[in-house]
Amino acid sequence: MDESRKFVSQYGIMANENQKPVIGISCGDINGIGIELILKTFADARMLELCTPIIFASNKVINFYRKAIPEINFNFQSIKEIHKVSPKQINVYNCWEEDVPINPGQLTEAGGKYAVKSLRTAVQALKEGAIQALVTAPIHKKNVQSPDFDYSGHTPFLKFAFAAEDVLMLMVAENMRIGLVTEHIPLAEVARNITRQSILKKILILKESLQKDFGIDKPKIAVLGLNPHAGDEGLIGKEEEEIIRPAIKDAKHNNILIHGPYSPDAFFARGSFERFDAVLAMYHDQGLIPFKSLAIGEGVNYTAGLAAVRTSPDHGTAFDIAGKDKADESSFRSAIFMALEILKNRNEYAQNRSNPLKRMSDVVLTNVEDEKIEEGGEG
Repeated sequence: MDESRKFVSQYGIMANENQKPVIGISCGDINGIGIELILKTFADARMLELCTPIIFASNKVINFYRKAIPEINFNFQSIKEIHKVSPKQINVYNCWEEDVPINPGQLTEAGGKYAVKSLRTAVQALKEGAIQALVTAPIHKKNVQSPDFDYSGHTPFLKFAFAAEDVLMLMVAENMRIGLVTEHIPLAEVARNITRQSILKKILILKESLQKDFGIDKPKIAVLGLNPHAGDEGLIGKEEEEIIRPAIKDAKHNNILIHGPYSPDAFFARGSFERFDAVLAMYHDQGLIPFKSLAIGEGVNYTAGLAAVRTSPDHGTAFDIAGKDKADESSFRSAIFMALEILKNRNEYAQNRSNPLKRMSDVVLTNVEDEKIEEGGEG
């Protein structure tokens, strides 16, 4: 059974067309693979059984890439007013009318400018409730930079847009979830951004997301060390003893089932991540390298900690294959499925929270036996 049919079978479809979730989709860099991913995903008409899509772009850009894939069956309705969305069609909301130079595979100023225009329009629709979730196609961090958009990526922009105290970049696949304490910052700046408070904040966001977004009542979380061998008890770094362990202790006082810090190499090499519902890594490559190497299925980037739901594929603009009909839409499709699943889980969580008997039953045990997984040590 293919993924779209499997999803329909597992979660069911609401009988009323107007009750399907409305999913907003930002187009990403217009010279990257984003629009090709969107076209290939929604060329499967069964996707319309799951949701009502609104693509934030322009007719001209959509048609440019549609012509580049002659065999594709992609029909859409063009709208200029968000309330005129059709639940039975793919909807393209025109964020701009002017002609835009499209140069597949090239890093251009226009590529970044219109990626930001699409993103800002989609986020505004999300804030206003016109869409229930947002799936973002890839942007390039360099050409989106401007005095009006001084962000290193989607995650910090969404944090600002929703005035969130903090958010968590969470990579999700069938067999693992990995969150990051620090994200897109130079490696030389990582250590000074690892603080007891920042780690605890990320742990709290992760725990709440696992419960609310993924339906795990009593999640078990692992925390990685920063230094090789998790510092070897202070021999090759003090952060584990002075910062990370105290943060883990703080989390345990908040009734969280949490263990660590673990030496990352041994932790992943031995498959220890499979014993946890999620892993918290200290920096980007520490989490992303094992995720992209060991994840089963297509990975998704999820922004935990927002009031709204935002997902994206776990890859970038892929300029090297842009416009060549070579892009694989699997991760993008998974991002849509995950957005729909999280919406469903959040609805069920809200219903359970309103049930006093359910609230009384959700007591997390704090006196649990420590995980017998080696912390630090050789690796």
